[in-house]
Amino acid sequence: MRSLIVGTGSYAPERVVTNKEMEKLVATTDEWIVERTGIRERHYAADNEATSDMALKASQKALKMAGVRPEDVDLIVVGTITPDMPFPSAAAMLQCHLHNKKAFAFDVSAACAGSLYALSVADRYIATGVCRAALVVGAEVLTRVTDWSDRNTCILFGDGAGAMVLVPTPDPNRGLLSTHLHTDGSMWQMLNMPGGGSRQPVSQKVVDENLATIKMQGREVYKVAVRALEEVSREALAANGLQPKDVTWVIAHQANKRILDSTLDRLGIPAEKCWMNLEKYGNTSSASVPTTLDEANRAGWFKPGDLILMMAIGGGMAWGSALVRW
Repeated sequence: MRSLIVGTGSYAPERVVTNKEMEKLVATTDEWIVERTGIRERHYAADNEATSDMALKASQKALKMAGVRPEDVDLIVVGTITPDMPFPSAAAMLQCHLHNKKAFAFDVSAACAGSLYALSVADRYIATGVCRAALVVGAEVLTRVTDWSDRNTCILFGDGAGAMVLVPTPDPNRGLLSTHLHTDGSMWQMLNMPGGGSRQPVSQKVVDENLATIKMQGREVYKVAVRALEEVSREALAANGLQPKDVTWVIAHQANKRILDSTLDRLGIPAEKCWMNLEKYGNTSSASVPTTLDEANRAGWFKPGDLILMMAIGGGMAWGSALVRW
C-alpha cells in the first residue's frame, strides 16, 4: 500500500519585510541580497503568532482540500526547530487546536529537511496500515531565533507553514514511491543554534552573546548542499529505475537560488520545472517544501501521472529526497 498526498495547504503571515527594510537594519543592499540569494522579501509572524498557530492555518487548508475532517486524522507529524515551547511538541499543540482526540502527535527536528523527514515517517505508518489519515506539517518562526546583527543570516529567513494530508491508495501507479534520508552529524558546526539547549542553557551569557540564534558557515553549507542534493536526487531516481529526464516537476527547499540553480544544472533538469517562491518568502526552513508543493498544486501544475522530485537540506547536516507519482 502506498501513501497518496490528497491535500496541501500553506500559510504566510501578513507582515511582509522587503530588502529595502533590511537595508535599514544591517549593512546590505537590495541588489546584493537578490544577487547572492534571490530573495526580495519575506514574511514575519505577528507578536502573538506561534508555530502551532501558523501550522493550524496551513493544516485547515490541506484538510479541506483532502475532504478529511480534523477529528479523523490518525497521526500528526510536525517538522520544526522552533516549536511553541521546548515541550510539549508543536504537534501536540496543533492537535489541541484541531480539537482532535484521536491522533498521536510528535515533532521531528531536521531543520530545513524537517518536512521531508516528517513525510517519510508518516508514509511508513500509512504504508503499513497503522494509520488511515496522516497530517504532515512543516512550520517555523525563524525570526524568533535570528541574530539581527548578523547581516549574512538575518536577510535569509522568513516565517510560515505548509501542510500535506496523506491517505492510503491501492493504485499501483500513484503515490509516494520512495523517500531517502541522510544525516552527517560531524558537520553540525556548519549550521546550528548553540544556545538554549542542555549544552548551553539559557543564561545571561547566552543572551548577551546571541547564542540562542542561528549560526551558519554559508560558503561551506553551499558546497555541501549542492553535492548532497544532487546525490540524494539521483539516489531516489535510481531506486525507482528512473532518470532525471523522467522528472516532470521539482519541489525543492527554497534556501538560496544559486544552490537550486547549481543543483538543477548538475542534474540536467531545466529550471522551469522547479517551482520557485524564494523571492517572496526567503528561507522558511521546514515550511519551505510543503509551502512550495501547495503553491504549485493550487496553480494547477500537477496532473495525474506526473513525477515530482522533492529535495531539501538543513542543519545537522540533514538532507533527503522523495519521489511522488501524482
